[in-house]
Order: sequence, then C-alpha cells, then structure tokens
Amino acid sequence: KVINTSDADMVAAYTTDDVTAVVTWNPLLSEIEAMPNSTKVFDSGKIPGEIIDLLVVNTETLKANPDFGKALVGAWYEIMSTMSADSAAGKAAREFMGKASGTDLAGYEAQLASTKMFYTPAEAVTFTNSAQLKTTMKYVAEFSFKHGLLGEGAPDAGFIGIETPSGVFGSDSNIKLRFDPSYMKMAADGKL
Repeated sequence: KVINTSDADMVAAYTTDDVTAVVTWNPLLSEIEAMPNSTKVFDSGKIPGEIIDLLVVNTETLKANPDFGKALVGAWYEIMSTMSADSAAGKAAREFMGKASGTDLAGYEAQLASTKMFYTPAEAVTFTNSAQLKTTMKYVAEFSFKHGLLGEGAPDAGFIGIETPSGVFGSDSNIKLRFDPSYMKMAADGKL
C-alpha cells in the first residue's frame, strides 16, 4: 500500500511497527539509514534522469510575466554558479543550504555528490531537449497511474499530457506539465 507522507513525518513514520519501507530522499534518507536494521534496497543512481527535481511555474503566469521567468532563471543559475564554485563563497552557500535542509556542510556535499546537477543552463537545455525526457515522462505517468496518483477519475496513464520539446506524452488536450527550455536557452546564450 502506498501512503503519501509529509517530510515532517517520514522519519517518525519509519520507526513505527506498521511501516516496513519508505521511499524518501536526503537529508531524511541519511537519518533513516543511520537507524539499526535499515537497508537501502534501491536509489535513483540506478535510474539516471528519471527522478527530476524541477523549478515549476504556472504556464499562464509565465506567459503574462516573461520578465519573471528571466529573473527566476537568472537567479537560479547565479546561485548554481556560486554553490558549485571551489571558493569561500561556494562553501558558504553550500553550508547555508545544508543547514536550511536539515543537515550540515558534509551532509549536504554528500547529497550533491550523489545528485546529477545541471550547474549550467546549457547542460539543462541538452537534457530537456533530449528524446529520453519524453520516454522518462511516459514511465512517470505509467507509474503514477498504476499507483493511483493521477486521481480516481483517470482512465489510463495518458489521461494527462506532458509536453516536452520532443513531443507530448498523453493527452494533447489535457496538458498539465510542460518542459520549456526557452528561458534556460536564453541564459545559456547570455540573453536574459
């Protein structure tokens, strides 16, 4: 049985007798792995590119406020540049982010070491434009449907549409997620 559990409750839930497995991420994973008798049976390193952390903006908001999109992407890649730098500023940024995410510098750097980051907009554009992204979104939709995450009214995995530069998976008339590389491309080209 799949039960969606909040971050705040995940570690505590794992310690109860009726919870025998959890799907989680760092820093919660580090806490759970440190518990006696816990065993990691799978991690996203075995399925590269399939679990994607995103910065998401409502499509209509972005259309109405393109400068917002430019500012957001500009700020994103500014901090990505800082946090990936081998400098005092980079270390300070990682230390701050570690504390903000419930860990310390070492814990945060361990998370980064096991995470594929797109530190430059060009890397993100390449990933977003790949045909693999559409295939990955098909996997996500199928998993979500199989586990009831698309809602009780969803007749199949293609009920919702997911738009990528290489095409749409699912319904063209019910697109709920769009991967638009245009702002990242502007950043990569120095045109923000």
